[in-house]
Amino acid sequence: MKAFTLVELMIVVAVIALLAVIAVPAYAKVRTSSQSARFIADLRTARGAYIQYCMEHGNYPPDATPGIVPAGMSEYLGRFDWTGPTAIGGQWDWDYRQFGCVAGVSVYQPTADIEQLKQIDKAIDDGDLSTGTFQARTAGYIYVIE
Repeated sequence: MKAFTLVELMIVVAVIALLAVIAVPAYAKVRTSSQSARFIADLRTARGAYIQYCMEHGNYPPDATPGIVPAGMSEYLGRFDWTGPTAIGGQWDWDYRQFGCVAGVSVYQPTADIEQLKQIDKAIDDGDLSTGTFQARTAGYIYVIE
């Protein structure tokens, strides 16, 4: 009966460890990219809902607290989970006449790191979180509608 030697087992363990070292960073990158793509899609969906509301009512809904669906928006947001966390952490927030703009969809206190937020900004705007349609605001980031 032939058995594995200790050296053969150590080589197998080393190969598995090497594969794990290669796979874990790749998995983390894919996970971050997926979160960002989901957040961008959700952001655009919410933006469309608020624009539709404005077109039908002649004005945007009043400002709301983070995580609270603004008055009259339940019908427009449909299955959009406004009260749940965003794909990048934090809460959805509707800002009307706040932070120097007329209307914007915000994420309040996201848990994503600054590099991920810069990549999101680069994908939908100018890559600069201090200017443009996606920018930093107090305790979060806002996607300016108007």
